[in-house]
Amino acid sequence: MKKIVLILLNSAFCLSAYCQSNDTEKVYTINAATIKAQVRPTMYGIFFEDINMAGDGGVYAELVKNRSFEFKDPLMGWDEVKQDKADGSILILNRGEANPNNPRYIQISSKSAKGYGLINEGFRGMGIKKDNRYNFSVLAKMEEASAISLQIELVNGKGEIIGSTTVSPSSKQWKKYTASFIATETEPKASLRVLLKGIGSVDLDMISLFPQDTWKQRPGGLRADLVQKLADMKPGFLRFPGGCIVEGRELDTRYQWKRTIGDVANRRMIVNRWNTEFAHRQTPDYYQSFGLGFLEYFEMAEDIGASPLPIINCGMACQFNSCELVPLNQLGPYVQDALDLIEFANGPVNSTWGKKRAALGHPKPFNLTMMGVGNEQWGPQYIERYKIFEKAIHARYPQIKLVSSDGPFSGGDIFNYSDKIFRKLKAAIIDEHYYNSPEWFLKHVNRYDHYDRNGPKIFAGEYAAQSVGGGNPENKNNWKCAMAEAAFMTGLERNADVVSMTSYAPLFAHVEGWQWKPDLIWFDNLQSFGTPNYYVQQLYSLNKGTDVVPLTLNNEAVEGQDGCYASATLDNNKHELIIKFVNTSNVVQKADFSMSGITSVTKASLTLLQSDNLDSVNSLDQPFAVSPQISNIEFKDNHIKLNLKPYSFNIIRVNIEK
Repeated sequence: MKKIVLILLNSAFCLSAYCQSNDTEKVYTINAATIKAQVRPTMYGIFFEDINMAGDGGVYAELVKNRSFEFKDPLMGWDEVKQDKADGSILILNRGEANPNNPRYIQISSKSAKGYGLINEGFRGMGIKKDNRYNFSVLAKMEEASAISLQIELVNGKGEIIGSTTVSPSSKQWKKYTASFIATETEPKASLRVLLKGIGSVDLDMISLFPQDTWKQRPGGLRADLVQKLADMKPGFLRFPGGCIVEGRELDTRYQWKRTIGDVANRRMIVNRWNTEFAHRQTPDYYQSFGLGFLEYFEMAEDIGASPLPIINCGMACQFNSCELVPLNQLGPYVQDALDLIEFANGPVNSTWGKKRAALGHPKPFNLTMMGVGNEQWGPQYIERYKIFEKAIHARYPQIKLVSSDGPFSGGDIFNYSDKIFRKLKAAIIDEHYYNSPEWFLKHVNRYDHYDRNGPKIFAGEYAAQSVGGGNPENKNNWKCAMAEAAFMTGLERNADVVSMTSYAPLFAHVEGWQWKPDLIWFDNLQSFGTPNYYVQQLYSLNKGTDVVPLTLNNEAVEGQDGCYASATLDNNKHELIIKFVNTSNVVQKADFSMSGITSVTKASLTLLQSDNLDSVNSLDQPFAVSPQISNIEFKDNHIKLNLKPYSFNIIRVNIEK
């Protein structure tokens, strides 16, 4: 009875259960001597967007929220402190055009010897680790006749001090002051107090606190555990900075890369376009400080061995929101931004923007080879703007491959219109997006089987299986969704001559600050974990190989027969044959992998990602509930025989002689 219930509940995953016996062995044929397609190094990558507090409060390691008082509410994140009835006052001052990128600062005046000041709540609290060093900095300017110092204190949820230091401003001109201290306690919800000692006034701006242990120990850098999870995927590319972030809700809040480089105190903050997008997750304190800017994106790509793929605004705001357009005769500055970005990435140090890159500490070019024009745009207005960008960019940089958009949907009139035109234009790479049910992903494993082999390459730029519905807050990163994605990816891999790049989306989500589900990596202020979907993506990237070879059942591609999906590649660098096999049925599949084109085998291994429960998820408490397990397996007479578990993703690696 239990078996029948499972079949009814998960019919799309186990239709074969009625007819497939555990004793029936299927022979899967692999011809390792026949190369069907090459797998590009960029095949499996990552897509970063500042949604779900992925940037500020996430991978950007700054702990102070609204450090420069530029939120719409200048004191959001801050509260006044009056210890032992201390007295004082606060003023928010605005320099206006004297400093348009960072106009506001705070003036704190104390009438008491000590105990008056401010406290900052951080991003859903501050994650503090015992024995870790924390680096404080502030821009300060002393007022006339004042002689005060700043007492800097980290406090836990009970208000107890868990770390402190002192800063003594001395100049009547703006100057940066720094100090550091060691935390005495681990605390996920700490706050930062800035208290005045002495009577007088001081002007403060850019009040900042960073952990010492950032990624590669870079001052003011990135959160190490989150970047490490990206590095562990060994991605082929990093697409940045988004997504709809690129477009902006309106053009004033679009992403402008030139405002994100240089001194962080001069990077103009804007509201994050996801702050009030979803009624179910209003986040009015979600802003972009751009401490994570284009230099940091390029450096992160370089650090993790990924090709950079920046996306630029094409003169269109989000078409789901304001639909603002730049008139064609005013598109020049947008095009120039694209040209300047290529020079910033690749130009010699004596070029205008190459010199700027070198001055920021990176004289070596970033080897940019591709760029996206627009994110998820569609329609005639997008096409005519894309043409202008394409003409200008290729006139100066013909080697740069441009990524064009087929819009936000996986099919229909909007998709078909763009696809038809871009194929006529002989576009280099077309970006397709799909957020659909697990059943959709299984049904469309063969999506690219009949695409034009001589047409544009496909970038599956955003995709994820939705357990409930597109962007529904009840979506889960469960094994059912991850397994469907694994099955779908066999179709991407088999069609590597058409599909050149793929990336799951979105990438990061704070457990208390998310707007969209599902997401690949979840984190709180101290910890992070990869979802089952993360391990699917990681396993494909670590096991991509270099060349696709045919894997068939009865001379047909394995695209759902008995609930099974498969692909195979050779890795000519490591001299291995790699088999990917997904069993979405609820029964054991007895498989005989018969291999030709292999002369000698030294060893073989099986990596298994599996759960008996389709609703299984990983969590902060159980981060490895669904995670890969590796074992050695036998190989005999060019055959590998395995009993492949129900609801499983299997990777078989066979070491072969050169």
